[in-house]
Amino acid sequence: MTRTSGGRRRLALVYRGPAALLGCPEAVADLLTSGPWNLDVRYTGPREALPLSAASLSQAVLYAQPGGGTLDSAYRFLRPMRRAIRAFVRGGGHYLGFCLGGYLAGTTPGFGLLPGDTDQYIATVGATVHDEGSTVVRVTWRGSPRHVYFQDGPVFLLEAGADARILARYDNGAPAALVAGFGAGRVAVTGPHPEATDDWYADHGLPVQHTLDLARDLVESMWRE
Repeated sequence: MTRTSGGRRRLALVYRGPAALLGCPEAVADLLTSGPWNLDVRYTGPREALPLSAASLSQAVLYAQPGGGTLDSAYRFLRPMRRAIRAFVRGGGHYLGFCLGGYLAGTTPGFGLLPGDTDQYIATVGATVHDEGSTVVRVTWRGSPRHVYFQDGPVFLLEAGADARILARYDNGAPAALVAGFGAGRVAVTGPHPEATDDWYADHGLPVQHTLDLARDLVESMWRE
């Protein structure tokens, strides 16, 4: 899974377990492996060689939380790690969240990593999607309209004056992807799934969108912004 390049590779942990859906951790791992970030990408979770623990996080520079099922169910599995994940990011680590991982960066419930909270995009005024099924949503990413795989992703509710860089907005103007500070660390989250592979679209009869450039921009922005 790892990529060879010059210098010592930095450990990146991708959660895989009951709080994620099949295919979601693998898509995130492939994204991180294929990029130019010199990462040693490993899965972490209850059935992985590296358990999700404070000790594992202390060796890593990045923790990625992929898409999954419902927020309440996922948080029941991950709540025991809330303090360790917060300490990891506060101390200079990086948190990368996709869809459910974005919800979990919020507070109700979640890890409390954002300068604000999250809600369902489909529940916001002016939303262009109105149910929890898989679809394609239009966002404006760094000023350009793009269509991205979407399945009941979050909208990000930021406090006034928040330390955050909004990378993308939904058509109703609500933040769809952003990078924010938390202590000495950084948090990068997205409601849609720019990491989605072609089979995600095909499985639901959706037109395939090629959006890995957006996923890479999210990761790159986490390092530099």
